[in-house]
Amino acid sequence: MSGIPLTGEAGAASCVCETGKEQGTKLVGMFEVILTRRKRFGWRWRVCDHAGKIFADGFERSRPSAKYHGERALFFLLSQAHLRNRSAAPSED
Repeated sequence: MSGIPLTGEAGAASCVCETGKEQGTKLVGMFEVILTRRKRFGWRWRVCDHAGKIFADGFERSRPSAKYHGERALFFLLSQAHLRNRSAAPSED
């Protein structure tokens, strides 16, 4: 499973998830890290899929901190999917 980073608007970063097969590459989903400025209070971050379903969210005082936590949540989400797929695959002995 590999992620291809993309850039979006207004501080959003997204990642396309793909699985490698012998026949080719199959697109399985896309996630986005969205940063939103909250007036005086700081920054809200969210990790969403292409349909808008929120997988993780949080609030930080600074934009760099919100970006870090959003990208960290995205990495964790992708790594868990990779580990889940790896453990479900039959082992070759």
